[in-house]
Amino acid sequence: MPYSLWLKAAGAAATITLAAVTAAHAAPAPEPASATNAAAVVTLRYDDSRAVGWEAAITAGVASWNQNVGNVRLVEAAPGTRAEIQIVATTGWPQATLGPVRPGGQVRVELGSQAVSQGYDKTRIAAHEIGHSLGLPDTKPGPCSQLMSGSSPGISCRNAVPNTAEKARVESAYANGLASLVPADGRTLVDAP
Repeated sequence: MPYSLWLKAAGAAATITLAAVTAAHAAPAPEPASATNAAAVVTLRYDDSRAVGWEAAITAGVASWNQNVGNVRLVEAAPGTRAEIQIVATTGWPQATLGPVRPGGQVRVELGSQAVSQGYDKTRIAAHEIGHSLGLPDTKPGPCSQLMSGSSPGISCRNAVPNTAEKARVESAYANGLASLVPADGRTLVDAP
C-alpha cells in the first residue's frame, strides 16, 4: 500500500474513532420544551352523553378552558370509559361539585334548563360549571368579565372566558402535574341567582 494511501486511511480511522469517543461522552441533548411541559399537563375526561341539547355549549365551554389554561386539558371520554367530569342536563338550576377534580376522581356538573328559560347563556353556564370542577368557587356578585360571577351580571352577559385571576387559580391548582393536587372539595354549588 502506498504511503499516501495508508496515511489517508489512518487519518480517516482516527477521525471516526475520535467522533465515536466524543459522542459516547457527550452530554445528552436536552428534551424539547414541549415534551417536558406535556408531562406536567393533567388530562381530565368528561362525559356529556346525558347532556342532550347542550353539546354545542359544552364544546365551546371546554374549548374556552383548553385555550386559556395550560396545566390541565379537558378531553371527551371514549364511550364506556370512566370520566372525571360527569355532565348531565337537568330541569333545575345549574350546579356542580367543587373541585379541583383529580384524575381518577369524579365530580358532577348539572346544566339546568331553568337558567336557560330565564335567558342565561348556555355556553357561559357550561364554562362556569366546568370552572367549579376545576376548583373555582363563585365570585358573586361580580362583573361579566369574571366567569365565576355566574348569574350575578344578568342575562345580557355572554362571557364564557375565564379572566386572568381565574386562569391563574386553575393553573396553580394543577401546577406540576399531579403533585400539587388536593382532593376535590365535594361541596355542590348551586348557581341560582
